[in-house]
Amino acid sequence: MSIVVTGATGELGRLVVDQLLTTVPANEIAAVVRDEERAAPLAALGVELRVADYDRPKSLENAFRAGDRVLLISGSEVGRRVPQHTAVIEAAKAAGVAQLAYTGVLGGPDADFQLAAEHKVTEQLILDSGLPHTFLRNGWYTENYTANLAPVLAHGAVVANAGDGRVASATRADYAAAAAAVLTGEGHLGTVYELSGDVAWSFTEYAAEVARATGKEITYKNVPAAVHQEILVGAGLPEGFAAILVDVDAAIERGLLAGTSGDLARLIGRPTTPLAETVAAAVASA
Repeated sequence: MSIVVTGATGELGRLVVDQLLTTVPANEIAAVVRDEERAAPLAALGVELRVADYDRPKSLENAFRAGDRVLLISGSEVGRRVPQHTAVIEAAKAAGVAQLAYTGVLGGPDADFQLAAEHKVTEQLILDSGLPHTFLRNGWYTENYTANLAPVLAHGAVVANAGDGRVASATRADYAAAAAAVLTGEGHLGTVYELSGDVAWSFTEYAAEVARATGKEITYKNVPAAVHQEILVGAGLPEGFAAILVDVDAAIERGLLAGTSGDLARLIGRPTTPLAETVAAAVASA
């Protein structure tokens, strides 16, 4: 039996593996990766590599073993995730894994924005499969914002169409720690966790944190959805992806990413990382 992390060379996946390595021997961890060369640092640590691709179902036949505890990290290619996830679920079922944990989206069936659609379908596929499962419904990553500070600093403004909506974000490391806790602990099968930060912040508050960390004047500009779409496309984003981001902001305005259940802090045994800390770190490394 191994603890298996799919997408293990991605930003979240690598953090999960790193967290697991603090409590689990490396030879009990397996990383499902597409690119063996890119995963060489994991192999050097003693982690087993299982080369497979979500887009090639045949390659997944040897990705899992009976009794494995598996973390399915959702694919990053919006519009292709349902067939990709289906292939993983079918391979996991055929192998007889002991647990399939899935990183979905905060709110699950109640999340009515575009980005949530494939997550909801995936959760139903897992339920229909009959696999022992755990749903990790991740809220927003604080890094979704702090990784994009350059235009904020260039224009002195945080631009969104989220109104006065609030975001209960946490860091990727927080979510990774929760996934590791579920994969190594007991009593999580059949459980749904609504994971989010301890504090929901507004974009006005986010702008103020960036201003405090940089010493620059930063304001929040709430713009109509159509204007935000034009700005994002003008910055080089594909129209479809820009539309998804605009739709997420509309969901934030409706309060769909503001939930603070406390599940994340309980799983990781500590408070979630404060917004100010993540902003300060991003500014320091910019």
